[in-house]
Amino acid sequence: MSQTLNVKRPSTLQGARLPKWSPWAIAAGSVALGIGISAAAGLDSSIQWGLMAAVFFVAGTYGIAARVEGRRQAKDRVATSLVWVAFILAVVPLVSLVWTTLSRGVKVLDVYFLTHSMGVVADTEPGGGIYAAILGSLEQVGLAALMAVPIGVLTAIYLVEYGRGNLSRAITFFVDVMTGIPSIVAGLFILSLMVQFKMQPFGFAGSLALAILMMPIVVRSTEEMLKLVPNELREASLALGIPKWRTILKVVLPTSLGGITTGIMLSIARIAGETAPVLLLVFGNPFINSNPFEGAQSSLPLYIYQQYANSAGSGAAYDRAWAASLTLIAFIMVLNLAARGIARWKAPKTGR
Repeated sequence: MSQTLNVKRPSTLQGARLPKWSPWAIAAGSVALGIGISAAAGLDSSIQWGLMAAVFFVAGTYGIAARVEGRRQAKDRVATSLVWVAFILAVVPLVSLVWTTLSRGVKVLDVYFLTHSMGVVADTEPGGGIYAAILGSLEQVGLAALMAVPIGVLTAIYLVEYGRGNLSRAITFFVDVMTGIPSIVAGLFILSLMVQFKMQPFGFAGSLALAILMMPIVVRSTEEMLKLVPNELREASLALGIPKWRTILKVVLPTSLGGITTGIMLSIARIAGETAPVLLLVFGNPFINSNPFEGAQSSLPLYIYQQYANSAGSGAAYDRAWAASLTLIAFIMVLNLAARGIARWKAPKTGR
């Protein structure tokens, strides 16, 4: 007796779909419409026609998609278009900032500018450089890191591995408070100590303020990395009879070293551009001072502020301020790239 098998074939019917190039076409039409309306209304600002183009893009995407694909698919496309609009709104200021700094900073940025200091060069005269500012920034940020990194890492180890009770909660509370403290407050705190002990401005005072700003960032980033270490690794080490301090040193820290190093590098990049504490405590110096424990020093953020304040929007000081800004951005970019490289290098390797 033969048995008939009824196989149900998949349906080949599919609803109407917009072509893949439709978002680009809608975007081009929205930009053209925004520019046309701005030109007709006499609007000179590119921000205005850009915002109008974004609104037209989202509305046009919904209208066309709802007519062709239905309202449900249209809502999905609107969500995607909103994500793209938000991305562009975030990228455009960043690209504009980098381009403006690059185009204006390269005018005087050369080997001479990087290897010479201002000395007796007046702000209105061409010449001079940022060697003293680079040296001051490296010393001040380096000393701040030497103070903040050990204290921050050890505090995070205590909170994760040992912290229990009221002391741990108090430390966590003060770390949270210090994370949001304005930089000027840290500078005023160190300045009050300097006034009390009748001390003159010097580079190490700026390092103390920068260390105060850096410590809570190091604590928070290290704490989160230590929490990501699986408890099974700790338990396996302790089950072998290894003391807890040695387990932390040989198991926990090496496992989270990549994330901890990344957090430290990002915290250094965070404090490298601080101006207020340096302005209050270091005071600036056009001459080279390699001793951070005696006499006023310069730094890149302070140099930028002073040159721009004395430039009146043009002249040699104006160009030097932009060149120093480009140097500072390059320095912070190198730190961020180094942090990413270390994180990728120290990331746990997964076997295939």
